[in-house]
Amino acid sequence: MPIRITGMNSGLDTESIISELVSAQETKKNSLVKAQTKLSWKMDAWKTLNSKVYGLYSSTLSDMRFSSAYTQKKTTVSDSSVASVIAGTEATDGVQTLKINGLAKSGYLTGAQLSGVTSGSKLSDLAGIGEDETVNLKVKLGDGTSKDISLSGSSKVSDVVKQLKDAGVNASFDEKNQRFFVSAKETGLAADFALTAQDAEGNTTDSGLKVLSSLGLLTAEADANVSKDGKVSAQFQAQLDSLGLTLSTDKAEGGATRIKGQDAEIILNGAKFTSSSNNFNINGLTITALKESAEEISLTTTNDYDGIYDTIKKFLKGYNELVNEMDKLYNAASSKGYEPLTSEEKDAMSESEIEDWEKKIKDSLLRRDATVNDLSNTLHDIMTSGFEVKGKTYYLSSFGINTLGYFTSAENEKHAFHIDGDKDDSSTSNNADRLKSMITNEPEVVMDFFQQLTNQLYTKLTDKMSANESRSIYKAYNDKQMKEEYDSYAEKIKDQEARVTALEDKWYAKFSAMETALAKLNSKTSAISGMLGM
Repeated sequence: MPIRITGMNSGLDTESIISELVSAQETKKNSLVKAQTKLSWKMDAWKTLNSKVYGLYSSTLSDMRFSSAYTQKKTTVSDSSVASVIAGTEATDGVQTLKINGLAKSGYLTGAQLSGVTSGSKLSDLAGIGEDETVNLKVKLGDGTSKDISLSGSSKVSDVVKQLKDAGVNASFDEKNQRFFVSAKETGLAADFALTAQDAEGNTTDSGLKVLSSLGLLTAEADANVSKDGKVSAQFQAQLDSLGLTLSTDKAEGGATRIKGQDAEIILNGAKFTSSSNNFNINGLTITALKESAEEISLTTTNDYDGIYDTIKKFLKGYNELVNEMDKLYNAASSKGYEPLTSEEKDAMSESEIEDWEKKIKDSLLRRDATVNDLSNTLHDIMTSGFEVKGKTYYLSSFGINTLGYFTSAENEKHAFHIDGDKDDSSTSNNADRLKSMITNEPEVVMDFFQQLTNQLYTKLTDKMSANESRSIYKAYNDKQMKEEYDSYAEKIKDQEARVTALEDKWYAKFSAMETALAKLNSKTSAISGMLGM
């Protein structure tokens, strides 16, 4: 903006005068800015409401159209400390027996306690081997695979840790406690491991045994010929004796500790099942073994009537929250006389006053909104409709679900539905619980009715949120049209700003010409006065 120096000769407050002269155009621009601001707030209000509409549409309504939402099962365990069980929809009703023979375990090798070893210690110093001497180790996994490890006397403890990790096990060296910790990455027999001193040809090498011993990792598994029960072969023992090595497995003396990985084993109805984890998926049941059991426990699977009730209650809660919000927005108090504030108007108010002023406007943006009214009426009409099940027409009231009535309902909650006997609803908790009774005695009727109801709601909302020239997909309001209006305001504001600037330039030019004329006149007057000696 150019710097203008005015009023030097006339003594007039030119800026104030011109400001008044262009005030009409400035007012037009401010009106457009306020309208655009109000529209942007309305767009935000619709975005918030639309997210709630879509939330109900895409979750609860979408799910409850299908029978799977109502065919719920539950399994009761006679001793929940032994196992936890989740029943799927395909689980068989009845009582079953379960015994936990064993839990899945991860393979662990806790090294013998060392002394004075650091991550930087070399194997040549620890095991007494040459720096260039090759050291062969092998990590064998329970699934039959193996990984060769090649070290040398110049390798450090940190190198050993890295190569063990690369071989497929967890490994670390705790300098504070002076121990190696090696473990399988998963539970189960197939993930177990054995750390041997074998070379690529399967021979147990002297250098490998020395290294394992110096790291506290020498166990009976270091030799390929060890028996399944852990007994050392005569050949292996002779090799150990020749090297002056012993298997340090005395826990009390800080020796190495080995826990072998194993699969979990359960007996379900007399049949044995194994798993690499403590989780079993059998005939619709998800069983998690928690501890071994000496005796059988019982699993009782039945229809989860409480689950069906909770599903319907959750649906009604979501529906009520939505329609109550729409009623609140539609019935909001008028904000007539309130418009978005200009910067100058905000300067004359406190922050709290500005906040209260704008809240008054924002709360009323969807007041008497035709789209809100249409959407609310559509949902209410469906919720009060009847649906035929087995030749009989049922309504929500048939299941003890009703609105409270015009004079009983709280403000903006007149379209909300309440379940008779719902312990969480103070308005109806003392009524007889007809819904639970019908779920127990006529579950097919309940399921069929609510499938039809939610399918009708879903279909109508699909139509209301379908894309067209005015709105995008999954929008219940004309977002495209609003965006076009917003952009149109932006163009109009830009044009009006140009008019204000042009008008200001015009008046400044006129006043500048006047100031120039006055300056010349003053100059001539001074000259004449000088000639006359005045």
